Amino acid sequence: MTALPLRTAHNGFTLPAIGLGTYRLNGDAGAAAIAAGIDAGYRLVDSAFNYENEGTVGRGVADAATDRAEVIVTTKLPGRHHPSEKARWSIEESRFRLGLDATDLHLIHWPNPIQDEYVQAWAALVEARERGTVRQIGVSNFLPEHLERLERETGVLPVVNQIELHPYFPQAEQLEYHREHGIITEAWSPIGRAKALLDEAVIVEVARAHDIAPAQAVLAWHVARGSVAIPKASSLEHQKANLAAASVVLDDAEVEAISALGRPDGRLFDADPRTHEES
Repeated sequence: MTALPLRTAHNGFTLPAIGLGTYRLNGDAGAAAIAAGIDAGYRLVDSAFNYENEGTVGRGVADAATDRAEVIVTTKLPGRHHPSEKARWSIEESRFRLGLDATDLHLIHWPNPIQDEYVQAWAALVEARERGTVRQIGVSNFLPEHLERLERETGVLPVVNQIELHPYFPQAEQLEYHREHGIITEAWSPIGRAKALLDEAVIVEVARAHDIAPAQAVLAWHVARGSVAIPKASSLEHQKANLAAASVVLDDAEVEAISALGRPDGRLFDADPRTHEES
């Protein structure tokens, strides 16, 4: 198995360049797919309270032949659990569902700025890290203004920000901001959710040039830009293909050509972190 490139945060924490997304992986079939993926080489598994599959993820991790200590298990705190007391028990509930002594990486799923309680949620994660029930803490869908407020009010900067990032929404400025502050960028829906992306002429051309599938070309684009892609894959064939994409090296012109697919309306759905409120 080829070692995946690593991304390093401001505190030395590292993540592999390709992780396993688990949205809609549920039940026995989901657990089996997750276990197979881990044994195929995944060392980062992504979940969330709101995915309603933390039990499935925990079972998959337990059933894998790979040493549990080698796997980074991620989950996310939902918007309705931002107030301090709810955040504290939600963090514990996720750990119990996952069946872990400690959550490896716990994120706030959305900032919910209208609700404006994300600093309380962050303080609860900081406390959980200090108690040792969470090892690393981060956020998802946070903008620089939200990140700066967390650091200003708590003195603690997230190690990860998981954001929407794909060729239709390349997020160059946010990616650079994270790089400057030592925050690892994770990309959710890294291949998008529409077949139209994989049919784009530039992606087909890059894939043909490297003798790879279009989805692998998109993942190689993520690797070249320094983000951590977490595509969902239930079949072992797709899981292995996604991992293999990390070894594909695109040149600067290819990266720029794919980035040029970016659109002003490139979001997959109406979820601007300045206004979106997750339940």
